[in-house]
Amino acid sequence: MARPMYEKYRPENPIKAYTGKDLRCKTWDAEAALRMLENNLTDLGDARFRVAKDWQNLIVYGGSGRAARNWLEYKRIRDCLINLEPDETLCVQSGKPVYIAKTHAEAPRVVIANSNLVPRWATDAHFDHLDELGLMMYGQMTAGSWIYIGFQGILQGTYSTMYHAGMQAGGKHPNPLEGKFVLTAGLGAMGQAQPLAITMNGGVGLIVEVKEEKIDNLLPSKDNPFPKLDEKADSLKDAVERVLTYKESKTPKSIGLAANTGKTHPQIVEMATKNLEYLPDFVTDQTSAHKLENYIPVEYNQEYQELIKANPDLDKQEYEDKSQETMITHMKALLTLKEMGSIVFEYGNGIRAKIEDARSSGKSHAPVIKEVQPVLDEYGNPVKRNGKVLERNQYIYPGFVRKYIRQLFCQGKGPFRWATLSGKEEDIFAIDKVVEKEFATDPELKRWTQLAREYGSIFFQGLPSRVCWVAYGDRAKLGLRINEMVRNNEITGPIVIGRDHLDCGSVASPTRETEEMLDETDAVADWPLLNFALNAVCGASWVSFHSGGGVGHGLAMHAGMVIVADGTKERDKRLERVLTVDPGIGVARHYDAEYKTAKNVVEKKDVKIPAQMYGYE
Repeated sequence: MARPMYEKYRPENPIKAYTGKDLRCKTWDAEAALRMLENNLTDLGDARFRVAKDWQNLIVYGGSGRAARNWLEYKRIRDCLINLEPDETLCVQSGKPVYIAKTHAEAPRVVIANSNLVPRWATDAHFDHLDELGLMMYGQMTAGSWIYIGFQGILQGTYSTMYHAGMQAGGKHPNPLEGKFVLTAGLGAMGQAQPLAITMNGGVGLIVEVKEEKIDNLLPSKDNPFPKLDEKADSLKDAVERVLTYKESKTPKSIGLAANTGKTHPQIVEMATKNLEYLPDFVTDQTSAHKLENYIPVEYNQEYQELIKANPDLDKQEYEDKSQETMITHMKALLTLKEMGSIVFEYGNGIRAKIEDARSSGKSHAPVIKEVQPVLDEYGNPVKRNGKVLERNQYIYPGFVRKYIRQLFCQGKGPFRWATLSGKEEDIFAIDKVVEKEFATDPELKRWTQLAREYGSIFFQGLPSRVCWVAYGDRAKLGLRINEMVRNNEITGPIVIGRDHLDCGSVASPTRETEEMLDETDAVADWPLLNFALNAVCGASWVSFHSGGGVGHGLAMHAGMVIVADGTKERDKRLERVLTVDPGIGVARHYDAEYKTAKNVVEKKDVKIPAQMYGYE
């Protein structure tokens, strides 16, 4: 059964975000929401203006992360925003505008809820049923909350992960992966950031991808002025020989190989068994694994949804069974590489959980994916209680947040981003100079700003934007500084300020962002709800609360916020409030979980934590 899309309301021409100083809406907040909605769906055919994965079906990124439920509701959202009064708030339920509330001028102009189901019913099957009936949509993280900025938003987080992976393994700034071999897979919307993230850190990457056209689209060519992948190998043997050559000369290089991990990874295990030179230093993965229908088995070369267009009778259960078998083979290879000495970590695609599901369903040949291990703090040190090392049943290899990002979350650091509503790249470059001069105090952020300047427009898709991992305190200061630049005409128009939902206090995701919290609160979803509420009451321009982004239904809950720097003095107070509490609740979340770094931030920056303020024995 096909979900209703109401194609008769779809625009004849591709969508492009409106730019300039003229307003179609009655406030900059509503105008910004409309422009960012349009930006999410932009695809003009060339790399510079290709944001959406499939704009004709309203899919922004991932398998089915949509900006609106269907084209009828898109038009209604657009009409609502254009006519929204300065003291009204539009309520959007899974991509459909459902209510306009009389609120007040400093309330959010839009409140969004996407993909949320009561826990017992939060399954792929129940969601898919409602989705097919046209009653819900999957919002992913930034697709349904209208703050997706394309490739750069993914690249910065991947760069930061690879940076800390290299540093933890003894690498040196600014190229901690120098002379290291990184094996990974998947060049989809998320995975395409991997090649550059590896080479920006000085490493050599081999990226396996089933669809050869995805590799070709990222290579240097006359039709691709912004290449993200250096080379394509003809075979696995060709690929690994190139890797060894570049590794020996310490030449940063990324190599794509059109193949399936179900075949390549066992072969790499066999090669490394005979010669350890072939053993990767790091292994991760960004294949689309959170839904079996999106993970391509060795018997096919496309996802289930693509295959049924030509073969409507293809049995979904049969496809998913084959996907699971390929995934099991893939996982066995990852675990063997770990045993041989590779540093293995999951990059949030949910493949470990799917292996767990396979074993639970009776597939005893699926590998054991959990074992009792020491609990580690944010720096990888074993935690002791009453003089003994604390142990728990955990995934055999960790997720990237637990291993590399949690120390940043403890500081209130996260994927802070901004986009210019003027459409002018010069506005972003002007803010870059301010960030580099006034805020880039740590080596990683300083290096990132240098790379952003060197690469220039390669990072831009749709409206020019920038993302930097900025800490608690500095986010509010930077927001005020940007607003001052708008006010003083240092830049040509208002700036949208937001972030990914993957942030320090805005998400509960036990297999990703909140995996193995020290206090075992991995699945506690109170924190993103508090984040959502705080941003609303403090005056964000729009707020959102979603379920399932990145890992699948029933596995995550997360909140988003966006606020517009419109240059007015009045906006300063709202910016300071929102950009303080948004990471502030993240610092509190990690303080409450007893992370020492968060406790240091609380003491140093005078964050008000009741347990610290009112201590009782």
